[in-house]
Amino acid sequence: MHIGLIGGIGPAATDLYYRGLIDAMKARGKELDLTIVHADAPTLVHNFEARQPDVQAQIFLGLARRLVDAGAEAIAITSIGGHFCIDQFRALSPLPIFDLIEEMDRSIQERGLRIVGLLGTDTVMETRFYGGISSAEILVPDSRMIAEVHRNYVDVALSAKVNDAQRQLFFSVGRELADRGAETVLLGGTDLFLAFEGETPGFDTLDCAGVHINAIAREASRSN
Repeated sequence: MHIGLIGGIGPAATDLYYRGLIDAMKARGKELDLTIVHADAPTLVHNFEARQPDVQAQIFLGLARRLVDAGAEAIAITSIGGHFCIDQFRALSPLPIFDLIEEMDRSIQERGLRIVGLLGTDTVMETRFYGGISSAEILVPDSRMIAEVHRNYVDVALSAKVNDAQRQLFFSVGRELADRGAETVLLGGTDLFLAFEGETPGFDTLDCAGVHINAIAREASRSN
């Protein structure tokens, strides 16, 4: 299968998906067939914060058409925050979409998790992963900390860098969720790997981007 990725949101997340798909397809003994198009991250953040999903969905539509012209057979958005317009984009997309939200619900159910914490953008946290998780109770920070996590996460995503203060903020909020009963904390922002990769935060985590990448590779391998 020729995979189409909408990347650029942000650059570190795009690299994560690219490297992850290379490794996941290699592990399955399959060649990777891939085209990536670039979405502008500051534009997406503006549309996200202005609550303009229809505007962003139209931008994604233009990018999806370029992927069709390149020969892509299915499409994925390399940004969990970018899924704020997924319903609008799904109605327009000329290609089937690798469904991150559905895959996360399935993955949580398969792991037998009953209570999970969630870190990510404010919309991801406030909507409990866009209302798509039915297999477990989702714990989120209080409203003040949701705003703080969101602000710092957007800075990380746009800069593709994380500093110690940002890392410790994410760790502190995650530990609080674990103390409240979360069996694992979902990394519901694609770029959160920059803070957590190779670290020991003191609680269990589940990287949603990693789950998505493996699901894309699984489906692409079946059609090869």
